[in-house]
Amino acid sequence: MRTSKTFSILFWVYSSRVKNNQTNLYVRISLDNQRVNVSLKSKIPYDLWDATAQRLNGNSKLAKESNNLIDETRTKIFQNYQDLRFQNREVTAELLKANFLGEGPKDKTLVDILDYHAQKINGTLTKGTIRNFKVTENYIYRFLKEELHTNSIYLSELNYKFINDFSNFLFTYWPKGHINAMSHNTVMKHVQRLRKIVTLAFHLEWIDKDPFVRWKPTFEKKERDFLNSNESKIIEDFIFHNERLDRVRDLFIFSCYTGISFSDINQLTKDNIRIGLDGQKWIFTFRNKTKTKVKIPLLDKALELIEKYEHHPMTAIAGSLLPLITNVKVNFYLKEVAELCDIKRNLTFHMARHTFATTVTLANGVPIETVSKLLGHTKIATTQIYARVLEDKLSNDMSDLSKKLRNR
Repeated sequence: MRTSKTFSILFWVYSSRVKNNQTNLYVRISLDNQRVNVSLKSKIPYDLWDATAQRLNGNSKLAKESNNLIDETRTKIFQNYQDLRFQNREVTAELLKANFLGEGPKDKTLVDILDYHAQKINGTLTKGTIRNFKVTENYIYRFLKEELHTNSIYLSELNYKFINDFSNFLFTYWPKGHINAMSHNTVMKHVQRLRKIVTLAFHLEWIDKDPFVRWKPTFEKKERDFLNSNESKIIEDFIFHNERLDRVRDLFIFSCYTGISFSDINQLTKDNIRIGLDGQKWIFTFRNKTKTKVKIPLLDKALELIEKYEHHPMTAIAGSLLPLITNVKVNFYLKEVAELCDIKRNLTFHMARHTFATTVTLANGVPIETVSKLLGHTKIATTQIYARVLEDKLSNDMSDLSKKLRNR
C-alpha cells in the first residue's frame, strides 16, 4: 500500500526460510529511504501465499484469519502514520514500528506530569499560586489542541523548539475578556511555570534530559505603578451611588493604608485585630504568598473602614473583617471606579499595595526596613523595587537643598 512517494507498507515472507511448507509473515514499513521489518508472529502455508496480491489464496479458515491480520495491520500502521502527520510530529519508520509493537515512548506524557504536578501542589501552595498554575495548564492544553492538533505528547518529545513555539503561541494569543494581549512578562511567567513542571519530570527521571537547559527568561523592567496622594484622595472622597462600587473602593483604600494584598484581606477576621505595645489597634496576620507573619499598626482611615463594616450584613454572615468579593470581579469593578473618578490609570487592586509602599510610607519618611516588614517581604531587595522617589518629594528635597546652598 503506497500513500506517497516516500511511505509504503509491504507484506512478505522469507522464501528461503520455508520449512515443511510453513513460513513467517512479515510487514515492511518504508519511509524516506528508511525501512524496517516487523514479524507478525504468524506462520502461514507457503504454497498459499500470493506475493503480488500480498494475501493468502483460498477461502479456508486459516486464509481468512491471516488475510484479516494483514488488513488490520495495514490499517493500524497507516492510521498511526496519518495521526502523526496531522499532529505535525516527526515521523520515522522506527517510530511507526515502535508504536505498532507498543514499544513507543509512551512511558510518560506531558499530561501525565501536568496531572502529577497538580496533585503535588494541591494543599501545599497558596490558592493564588495554584490558580496561576491552573491558568498556565489551560494554555498548554490549548496550545496542544490548536497548534499541535493533539491532546498530549510524550515527555521525550519536549525540546527547545516546543518551548519557543509555546512562547510564540502565547505572544499572539488574546485572552478572552482582556483589554490587551499578553504582555512580555506574562508570557515569561507562563513559560517559567511550564519549566517548573518539566523540571519536576526531570527530577522524577521521567525524562533523560532537561529541554529548558538552554532557555533563559527575559523580563522587561517595569516600574511599579501607584497612585499619588491627589489621586488616592479623589478615590477616597468620591461619593458612589452604587453600593457594589462603594465596597470595592473601600477595600482598595483599606489596602492603600495597610499594604495588605487582596487575597490576604479576604482572610481577615476580627480575631486579627490586636492591641499592640503602644496600646493602639494593630492587624496581626501573615502573607499567604510567603507564609510570613506581619504586624501592621492601623492608621485612622483603615480603622474608619473597619468600623464602617463592623455590623454590616455581609461581614456578619461571612465572619470576615471586611466585605468579600471575588478576585476575578474586583479588577473589573476598579476600572469602573477609575472611570467615575476620572483617574486615567489602569487601576488594579495590586496598585493599592504599591501606593502604600510609596505614597503612604516611603514618601512620608518611613524607613525602607520598616516598610519591608509591613509588606511582609523576606528580602529587603524586594522592597527596594517600591523605593521610588515621588516627583513631589524629589521637588521638595531639591528645593530645600537649593535654599541651603543659597544661605551659605
